[in-house]
Parts: sequence; structure tokens; C-alpha cells
Amino acid sequence: MELLERLKTDYPEFIFREGRKFAFRPPKTIILGPPEPFCELLTLHEVSHAILKHKTFKMDVERLRMESDAWEKAKELANTYGVAIDEDLIQNELDTYRDWLHKKSRCPKCGLTRFQTPSGVYHCPCCENLS
Repeated sequence: MELLERLKTDYPEFIFREGRKFAFRPPKTIILGPPEPFCELLTLHEVSHAILKHKTFKMDVERLRMESDAWEKAKELANTYGVAIDEDLIQNELDTYRDWLHKKSRCPKCGLTRFQTPSGVYHCPCCENLS
């Protein structure tokens, strides 16, 4: 992949490895999944996590924000490297995190949406005495 060689030259501080799926392993390892139709855009997304210095998150909504920020940065990089941007792919990828967050925030007892405190714990305003 010509893109990969350019990225290695432009970002020598990052380590690129092959793996089962595209991922970023802080602080600087980018895992490249198997070839697929959008592998260049997915690669730029993982590089974006590295550029933005994404590490860990305490609140689940932070993870969604990190994913969204990485996709915005990936769009910038796509323009720089001449990679086609597929908005449907991006929204589908973000939907996996939106769906995950929605499912995780639902109370298993009553189904109401819970809220998460900065400590990472979810609370249900219906099932818990919050006064």
C-alpha cells in the first residue's frame, strides 16, 4: 500500500503492525486489519487516534467523542493523502459506538436511560434513591 509507506515516512514515531482488525494501541502502535474496500480510510482513522494522543477514557461518552474526533481528523488526512471519504462508512462506524453507549446506559431493571458519574458508575434515577 503506497499510503502506508507515506504514513511511515510522515509519522516515523508510530509503529505499524498487522492484525486481525484495525485498532490503535496507545501510545503509538497502529494495528492494520486485513485488506478490505475501505482499508485506507480505516488506517487513517487509527493514525488519527495516534495523532490526537488518545489513550483511555473514564466516561463512556468520552469514547464516543474520541471516535468522532478521530473520524474528523481522518477526513483531514484523507484530503491530504488523496483517500476517498465515505460518509456512510464513517456514520456506520460511529453508530456502533452510539448503539453501544445506548445499550450500556439502559437500566437492566426498568429500561430507563441511566446517567454515568465521572467515576464511571451508571445510576438509574428510577431504581435508585438518589436523594
